[in-house]
Amino acid sequence: MVVAGAVDISTVKAAIVEKVEDRCDEWFSIAKCFYDSPEVGLQEVRAAAVLTAKLETEGFEVRRGLAGLTTAFRAEWGSAGPTIALLAEMDALPGLGHACGHNIIAAATLGAAVTLRHVLPTNAARIVVIGTPAEEQGIGKIELIRAGCFADVDFAMMVHPASKRQVIKMFLGLARIRFEFIGKAAHAAAHPEEGINALDAVIQTFNAINGLRQHLRQDVKVHGIITEGGSAPNIIPERASCFFYVRAEDLSQVEEVRRRIKACAEGAAMACGCRLSVQEDPRVLAPMVINRAFYRLYSKQLEYLELPEANAPIDRNMGSSDIGNVSRLVPTIHPHVPIGTGISIHTEEFARATVSEQGRAAVIEGAKSLALTAFELASCPRVREEILKEFTAH
Repeated sequence: MVVAGAVDISTVKAAIVEKVEDRCDEWFSIAKCFYDSPEVGLQEVRAAAVLTAKLETEGFEVRRGLAGLTTAFRAEWGSAGPTIALLAEMDALPGLGHACGHNIIAAATLGAAVTLRHVLPTNAARIVVIGTPAEEQGIGKIELIRAGCFADVDFAMMVHPASKRQVIKMFLGLARIRFEFIGKAAHAAAHPEEGINALDAVIQTFNAINGLRQHLRQDVKVHGIITEGGSAPNIIPERASCFFYVRAEDLSQVEEVRRRIKACAEGAAMACGCRLSVQEDPRVLAPMVINRAFYRLYSKQLEYLELPEANAPIDRNMGSSDIGNVSRLVPTIHPHVPIGTGISIHTEEFARATVSEQGRAAVIEGAKSLALTAFELASCPRVREEILKEFTAH
């Protein structure tokens, strides 16, 4: 069924729901396939191949290897109208597999895009699926933005699995910084006076940051790990390093705290007599720009599907994602579909839930909700104007 001319919106919505349900086993099989063969960021070779092959079969024009990323892709269908991007994350977590549910994201996006392809006339909208690798590393969408892959996009959306059906959720900005301290090796018992302990500098960096915490805003999060600390107890560590994330609700605060963290490391290096090397990742994850008009449109589809939203604060349990960078470029939504009450992301339990019956329901809900939202965007100029007006005013 391809609609043409003036049609009743409720008729098209019913057709969208029916077409998603007709192929629900197929969409869920994508989530299970990715679960069985998880691939970490920038290595999503099989996942990208599965998605692009399916999209090509369905009549999408596919370009691969975008922005210098082997697994990034863009699949496009349609000849006119607003350009609506549906984003497909694919990467798994090291050691945990799809414990963030990106297998559900990819499956729901695929289901929505293919459904729209079979329901909309070609001149209603340009439906674009963008394969965005390495979300967990905060790389994919930022590099795709830099390469101009979102330049012609008018609206962007995706769903993400969670423990609740929460439409709006805030994200923190995030910056990354690495410190490497160089000291001097010596025998730790026989000639300790000849050594300069690089690990001491790392430990003092952590202590200084811990002392700083009482002076940081409540929204600021600083967490780090020691990535190198020496080779043996009887050798004074000549080299030691650590890696920190800095998060906050606004980018100016992210940069201010990163500057202060850097000062902690510089002071530790001076105190211990070490040389310090600093690596600051230029890819900073932006906080999410909340477009309430766009989210209201998505909520309208949940009402149509008779799916109640969770009554949860939007500023609790916040993480970070490169979707925030997209939201600064074009109006963007990132609603959540439920896969199990009380299940936290980045756990083995969450990964298993993605291929449960609730995981199956999440894939189908996501495909329906995205497709319904995209259809209303394509067919209602007034709604588009309202969303764009709010975006421009931000």
